Amino acid sequence: MSNPIQNKGIEINGIKIFYREAGDKRNPSLLLLHGFPSSSVMFKNLMISLSDKFHLVAPDYPGFGFSDFPQMNEFEYSFSNISACMEQFVETIGLDTFVIYLHDYGSAIGLRLCINNPEKILGLIVQNGNAYAEGLGSQWDETKDFWANPTEEKKKKVMSFLSEDGTKMQYTAGLPDNLLYHLGPELWTLDWALISRPGNIEMQFHLNCDYQSNLQMFEKYQYYFRKYQPPAIIVWGKYDVFFSIEEAYCYQRDLPAAQLHILEGGHMALETNFDEVRSLIKNFLRENTL
Repeated sequence: MSNPIQNKGIEINGIKIFYREAGDKRNPSLLLLHGFPSSSVMFKNLMISLSDKFHLVAPDYPGFGFSDFPQMNEFEYSFSNISACMEQFVETIGLDTFVIYLHDYGSAIGLRLCINNPEKILGLIVQNGNAYAEGLGSQWDETKDFWANPTEEKKKKVMSFLSEDGTKMQYTAGLPDNLLYHLGPELWTLDWALISRPGNIEMQFHLNCDYQSNLQMFEKYQYYFRKYQPPAIIVWGKYDVFFSIEEAYCYQRDLPAAQLHILEGGHMALETNFDEVRSLIKNFLRENTL
């Protein structure tokens, strides 16, 4: 069987954006937005699995994956600007309506796109994506303290995630031993190879510091949920050490009809719980798009 994924590139405001595409464009579309430290590669298996019934598009952000990495004096690495780039990407490739997959950084980027283009959104797939303050538990205290009172000593501690071990921890942190066997070392090895390019660690730290701008957007995201009531499915790995499980339940405050599924998994549930996530998403899409 041939691989249904096509690997493409398109120029957006002078920046080449790499993206993966699968499925017939006449079918309902999914826009898949990756988190940190990954890229569109995190969606390959899902794209193959769903491409018979759906059209799937997964871009890499500027400075991530195989998209161009312009230097910081050439491109503003903020969640607002990356979202604007993705909004232009969507328009350029002609995605008129789509279900959007929000994970980690992809939530901050994708939800900005949602509030600017509510008419395009057919539904939300939220997989360990942050839109409520409840997700930022005590594990964020050190980072919040650095944001409020930055020092070089605090910076060194906060920057520890931008290392080879820190990249691996994005996949393994919090997982019980029986789930660790589902993780292949190529995952963090590829991520770290791309993060460790000259200048990329500095960019990633700068972008991570901009994460505090997302907290100011939470009320807007929640207002969008309440006003437009997009069909939604919330899939949450309960061992996630980055976004607390308490947040998963918050979505139903504003989206009371949303499906909620708590998994025996972690932050990267597509790696540890793929069959389960695929089945849940396929059923959700069948009910809401076909």
